Amino acid sequence: MRINRRDFLKAGLAGAVLPVVGTAQQAMTQAAATARGGRRPNVIFILADDLGYQELGSYGQKKIRTPNLDRLAAEGMRFTQHYCGQAVCAPSRCALMTGKHMGHTCIRDNRELAGGYQLPIPDGTLTLAEIFKRQGYATGCFGKWGLGGPDTEGHPNRQGFDAFFGNLGQVQAHWYYHPYVWHNDEKIDLPGNHGDTGDRYTHDLMAHHALQFIQDHRDEPFFLYVPFLIPHVSLHVPDDSLAEYLDEDWPETPYKGPGYPGGYSPCDRPKATYAAMITRMDRDIGRILHLLKDLRLDEDTLVLFSSDNGTTYCCGVDYDFFDSVGPLRGLKGSLYEGGIRVPLIARWPGRIRPGSTTDHLSAFWDFVPTCCELIGAPTPDGTDGLSYLPTLLGRPDQQQGHDYLYWEFRSYGAQQAVRLGRWKGYRKNVHKDPKPPLELYDLRLDIGERTNVAAAHPGIVRRIEQIMAEAHTPSAQFPLLPGEG
Repeated sequence: MRINRRDFLKAGLAGAVLPVVGTAQQAMTQAAATARGGRRPNVIFILADDLGYQELGSYGQKKIRTPNLDRLAAEGMRFTQHYCGQAVCAPSRCALMTGKHMGHTCIRDNRELAGGYQLPIPDGTLTLAEIFKRQGYATGCFGKWGLGGPDTEGHPNRQGFDAFFGNLGQVQAHWYYHPYVWHNDEKIDLPGNHGDTGDRYTHDLMAHHALQFIQDHRDEPFFLYVPFLIPHVSLHVPDDSLAEYLDEDWPETPYKGPGYPGGYSPCDRPKATYAAMITRMDRDIGRILHLLKDLRLDEDTLVLFSSDNGTTYCCGVDYDFFDSVGPLRGLKGSLYEGGIRVPLIARWPGRIRPGSTTDHLSAFWDFVPTCCELIGAPTPDGTDGLSYLPTLLGRPDQQQGHDYLYWEFRSYGAQQAVRLGRWKGYRKNVHKDPKPPLELYDLRLDIGERTNVAAAHPGIVRRIEQIMAEAHTPSAQFPLLPGEG
């Protein structure tokens, strides 16, 4: 059953479990929506910032140590064909929160406003946090938001989150010793922090608040969203983490960046620092997993981990040295695979088969319907997603598949991309010409998108061009085609 936002908000009292129509689907939902002792499951979604497809050990990384995330994969399921919402931060997170792809969602690019904040999610947009809240869940967000600053309708407290701590704007999140953070509506000054250096590593503060949220809500169902800053530049890490990599015999070229507040920070050991940042994030994910076990919440909690887009291309990050995207083409900002194909790991002891892998084709906009099915909420009208709960529970015969996945991005050359089964269509410079030549790749044979086979498959090209036209809804805020805006 799908309903619109107005009907959804009218339906029942807060905490009421709304019905799901369809006997087979209802049976699955009811079976999944209870954990140990009949408790409704908690959901924790941890999001890295600019982490590449191959920067975890479980995805093939050889230099950066990620033991806790590797354990998460060993105890859960690893997705090999999962995609983020967009090739840059804010719109990717918007897709995650709204369940809509870039042709339909309200935020489609990183548009900066005064003070380093981004264009806010409009009032009236139904977000995932609001869905959880209406189902009686406690909701918390700790990290980088990027979907609305203070005193806007996009503030996380106005989009369904009971508690927020971190950076409201993405610009503030460029420095791990930023002079202030936000706690709900309150600006918290950190007097010992000066941008490039300081006393309080803000990642640690966000991890602390995430752990405290679990403690505070141990006796009720909760949705915890942890959009960590790591490993987005600037390159900063405390000495105790850097020490773990100082003995590596890695050639280092210091990064000379202009520093706070004009640009990313200088760094003498960029390779060691980058690796240490990811390992520090991994350490705190391990603390979350240990706390769940200590509180006997393991079997009650679905934990997921992903990244908002591919590896960045600048400011001291050596993606070639770390083989950050493996065989994939492109980096952050690109709609080639390296910019949008990301890790997804899911763990739920007793429900998800340990050590399992799936090639199910999925994207960020699937998270909303997945959670709706999990907790027994109606899937909102207008979502572009499909629940992957059947895949998580080992029921591939009940898993719906996408007809296609679609992206558009007005920056970095104004791009469009479509994933159609084994095929990937890509085109650029669409702001100048609404029908530029389409590149076509057979990802089953050419995951690196090296050989354009468009000339050999005119029928597939026509179908993808039709999808690009149909999936795109004009946006005055984020015009893509000539004449829009």
